Amino acid sequence: MGETENHQAPPPVQAPPAGPLPPNLALSRGPIWNPAEQLLQLHYCIHSNPSWPEALLLGFQHYIVMLGTTVLIATTLVPAMGGDHGDKARVIQTLLFMSGVNTLLQTWLGSRLPTVMGASVAFILPVMSIINDYTDKTFPSEHERFTYTIRTIQGSLIVSSFINIFLGYSKTWGNLTRLFSPIIIVPLVCVVGLGLFTRGFPLLANCVQIGLPMLILLVLTQQYMKRIHPGAHHVLERFALLLCIAVIWAFAAILTVAGAYNTAKSQTQNSCRTDRSYLLSSAPWIKVPYPFQWGTPIFSASHVFGMMGAALVSSAESTGAFFAAARLSGATPPPAHVLSRSIGLQGIGMLVEGIFGSVVGTTASVENVGLLGLTHIGSRRVVQISCGFMIFFSIFGKFGAFFASIPLPIFAAIYCVLFGIVAAVGISFIQFANSNSIRNIYVLGLTLFLGISIPQYFIMNTAPDGHGPVRTDGGWFNDILNTIFSSPPTVAIIVGTIIDNTLEAKHSAVDRGLPWWVPFQKRKGDVRNDEFYRLPLRINEYMPTRFL
Repeated sequence: MGETENHQAPPPVQAPPAGPLPPNLALSRGPIWNPAEQLLQLHYCIHSNPSWPEALLLGFQHYIVMLGTTVLIATTLVPAMGGDHGDKARVIQTLLFMSGVNTLLQTWLGSRLPTVMGASVAFILPVMSIINDYTDKTFPSEHERFTYTIRTIQGSLIVSSFINIFLGYSKTWGNLTRLFSPIIIVPLVCVVGLGLFTRGFPLLANCVQIGLPMLILLVLTQQYMKRIHPGAHHVLERFALLLCIAVIWAFAAILTVAGAYNTAKSQTQNSCRTDRSYLLSSAPWIKVPYPFQWGTPIFSASHVFGMMGAALVSSAESTGAFFAAARLSGATPPPAHVLSRSIGLQGIGMLVEGIFGSVVGTTASVENVGLLGLTHIGSRRVVQISCGFMIFFSIFGKFGAFFASIPLPIFAAIYCVLFGIVAAVGISFIQFANSNSIRNIYVLGLTLFLGISIPQYFIMNTAPDGHGPVRTDGGWFNDILNTIFSSPPTVAIIVGTIIDNTLEAKHSAVDRGLPWWVPFQKRKGDVRNDEFYRLPLRINEYMPTRFL
């Protein structure tokens, strides 16, 4: 457009004055930390080992930490199934035995990471659905109802185990994880820890008198008191958790004997008193779990589908925990073939659990992953030693029942710390992607928020009988969807994978961190992959490639 009397030409642009460029304000305010693939503060990584006496004590500590979830699941399910205190003791023994076996299998032939395989809360929803279906039926006794229910759970576990076996050994799960990037790993690992917040302070608050002192004492002892004297640093950093449990447990016993809870509500007494588990009096001295100990499994098509959803959820939970464990043990992120191998082996473990009569399947224990970061020890041998404690205390029931009687608020205080460590490990993966990319911020924020918000909606709208917000005429369909969308890691994988791989995926490959990430997903993409994840005793030379 030509110039007119009302449109004057703009003034000429003046060149900036010559001279030195302005200083970088970021550099003037402190150093910028470079990305670190491995945590330098670890005392022992995945294939280095502490001394045998220290390793035994650390292994016992892992056993104590995983015990809380095991007791919580048995305490929740067994009374609803019609079982008594003796049945609860046997269920805990079976869960411990299978946890020990599956942990040993995973550390030898599966992920090879120092991860404890513990009872999974993801199976509670489909189990509650089975329990609800048998509530209105007439049985000769409550014990008969308990036995019939657990046999149905056995059949459902056996059938649903083939979901994980297929996903793993067909390499389907590994191919799915190839679509991951650091932008997906961040919210996935974060919600693995944050998604368990109901087992933290809400459970602790059931008995503030012992839960809150445990939380405060653990933080003070493990983080502050270790800095007072150099000689105490080594001991308190690694064993403060056991020391705090002993002190608060003794304090809880004193309050119980002194009658502090005699006039309290029933729920408060069950949470606070040390004599309300009734495990020590009802557990057998020696009892070896054996196949079909409850009877022949019952296969019901209407109950299998919900358990299949839980099997899928356990795969997602384990995957997030494996990435966190790799980071906290000094290993590279697990490659796709390792994740396939571990999920397939987890399916075999679930099959064995169904045969032995477990009430739920197993998944990678998040609290034990957090313990790796708390103690700065990521040794595989330590976790393998903990398997010995699990199997020993599952057979010698009286000894196992003694430790299983630790009040749950004490465990809840521990989980407040350990789950937070796992969530923070997830945040650390952002260093391998561009955290200044608005596109990445959008994907991260949406995935993280929905990964917590959607499961919370499903949990809040789930009735005590196990019926969730999805209520169609097909009960099996309801169980699958309610189970899947009640899991934060599963929702995070679904949302994150779809958005990250469809929203400017090719143009933002560098911002997503793929140049750093892709080599770790290939079998020989990084020379360290074979060092951390190869099978022992040259087993890989005798096994078909699909199982490696």
